[in-house]
Amino acid sequence: MTNLNYRVLLILILSFSFACKSNFQDGEVSKIGFFNPEKDLLLANFDCKTDVDDLHSVAAFVTLCSDSSFDKVNYHAVAGTYGIQEGLYVPANELFQLAFGDDWTDAHENVESAVQKVKNIANKIFSDGGDLWIAEAGQSDFSAQLVTAIKNDSPNLNIKRRVHIVQHSDWNEKSTSPESLNYVKEQTDYVKIPDGNAIGNGSPGFRSPEYTLRASSIKNQRLSDIWTLAIDLGNQYNGKEGRYNNEAVSSGGLDFSDLSETCWILGAESIKDVDQFFNDFVNKR
Repeated sequence: MTNLNYRVLLILILSFSFACKSNFQDGEVSKIGFFNPEKDLLLANFDCKTDVDDLHSVAAFVTLCSDSSFDKVNYHAVAGTYGIQEGLYVPANELFQLAFGDDWTDAHENVESAVQKVKNIANKIFSDGGDLWIAEAGQSDFSAQLVTAIKNDSPNLNIKRRVHIVQHSDWNEKSTSPESLNYVKEQTDYVKIPDGNAIGNGSPGFRSPEYTLRASSIKNQRLSDIWTLAIDLGNQYNGKEGRYNNEAVSSGGLDFSDLSETCWILGAESIKDVDQFFNDFVNKR
């Protein structure tokens, strides 16, 4: 290759790279080349069994998506997307209703009906040219059923390119039925990110036994109400009747580690920890 041809090729590569990085700027929602807020759907799956961290994650999810940088995000939440783990469910319908209004589905009550409902929502997104992004705050058994239903409806849809699943937890993977986990890994664009319980590993670290939140100090009344209910329900069910005892919660702290997948999808994975989250998305208001 001549020097001239090499320089031309290098310019083309750099131009393409710059174009990709320029698709979403100045606060628009995206992971570079990934989530498109104009077309895509963010599906927030919460297992709610048996750890109460999902309750804090619900409040944190709504807090993040209430920020002006992310208020164009089209999302839907699902409660009860648990796998094969033992233990009691954490009932939080009141919280989901307060946080999401009509934009949530109860898979704990009726998983088959929930799959059909979410499938119809996803099919509308696909028909409009968008992709489905699943933040897996739990196991992937529900997602496997959902993908199967989508494939049955649309056998020609390129699932590998149109359905993206993001998981942060080894425990969640181990608590998914092996068949379901293998299925979603094979059929979808499955991404495993670092665990959101730790700081400095590439994901935000959203578990802090020391951080004490006074929900009454949150100026946005709706967010204050959501955090108050999430914390109250977390304290009510944490470690009760054989449920998992989340030590961060029992010490009066917070655990919304499952928000790490949403941050990755929306290009906000540079958030370091709980302190930065509240400084950036709550305290500045």
